[in-house]
Amino acid sequence: QLQASGGGLVLAGESLRLSCAASGAIFSINAMGWYRQAPGKQRELVAAITKGVTTDYADSVRGRFTISRDNAKNTLYLQMNSLKPEDTALYYCAAQSRFDSSWPFWGQGTQVTVSS
Repeated sequence: QLQASGGGLVLAGESLRLSCAASGAIFSINAMGWYRQAPGKQRELVAAITKGVTTDYADSVRGRFTISRDNAKNTLYLQMNSLKPEDTALYYCAAQSRFDSSWPFWGQGTQVTVSS
């Protein structure tokens, strides 16, 4: 139901855009987000966007990353600029429950590696 793509290997300072194709049943009614998990670290919420396109970001990426959604294409995006080596992680797209604050819907991860 969620299919992430767009990861890769880049140099510090470069950009990447991640995409997440979602089923219409999920995308049309749920808030969406991007999580990441680096080796040896807990999974963290990087950015989230509501149906009404209100956004929120982790402090570590605010000002560098932009989350957006194309409702016509049922697609979620994460534009990542000025990438740093510490952004290296497996990135996941996720959809939030309509009923509570949990995140029950997950895509497979896409690897982002930033080399210095």
